[in-house]
Amino acid sequence: MTVTSKGEHTELFDYDAELRLHNEHFRAAARVGPGDRVLDVGCGTGQSTREAARAAVNGSALGIDVSARMLERARRLSDVQGLTNVTYQQADAQAHRFPPARFDLCVSRFGAMFFADPVAAFTNIGRALRPGARLVLLVWQDRDRNEWASTLSPIRATPSPAPFSLADPSTTKGILTAAGFTEVDFTDVHEPVYYGPDTATALDNVLHLAELKDLLTAPGAAKTGRARARLRTTLAAHATDDGVYFDSRAWLITARH
Repeated sequence: MTVTSKGEHTELFDYDAELRLHNEHFRAAARVGPGDRVLDVGCGTGQSTREAARAAVNGSALGIDVSARMLERARRLSDVQGLTNVTYQQADAQAHRFPPARFDLCVSRFGAMFFADPVAAFTNIGRALRPGARLVLLVWQDRDRNEWASTLSPIRATPSPAPFSLADPSTTKGILTAAGFTEVDFTDVHEPVYYGPDTATALDNVLHLAELKDLLTAPGAAKTGRARARLRTTLAAHATDDGVYFDSRAWLITARH
């Protein structure tokens, strides 16, 4: 199981630990103001939502995600941390009926790449933003620029292209422009992703990734054993004195509505 900083065990993959270096760039770019009303799209277990709520001392933060399990954990952590200006809702941001012109800022840390119709999704999100509101996204660059994807992909059964759907700046700018956003800007973020302090812990952690879990936890299959061995070898090759890291590149995208 993944172990949180509080010592709590969870079957959910710890994306907050994986993305801890990326999150510093994301938080700085978000620049949440004390009175901001913040919408966090694809909030997962809510780290970015809680950080927004803490900064928006006179405002609020709403986290939205399709995963009930992640939102359950997000609510629990918010309660433990005593945050009273944060809420969560299970919904698909592409179709959810948000209050019109409600939010001053929309953020999404690797949660905006999975829409079936991205123009429709960002148009819908735009309706929830007041005129002049800001959009701050963190998305993956191309697969071949992300070692965690290109190195682990031979182990995966059917690697998904979805995480890289906003990798091309020209395409993504076209999507956001069509959805009513302006001043679209891209900043390169070059930081490694973190899987654990050592190979054994990293292996335990990555087995909670949805795309690997089913493949590598089925009992009795010879191919499962071989895949697990390859995964362990790959993780060991990326172990350092500071932990197991894989290189990655992301885009930090900012825009205005």
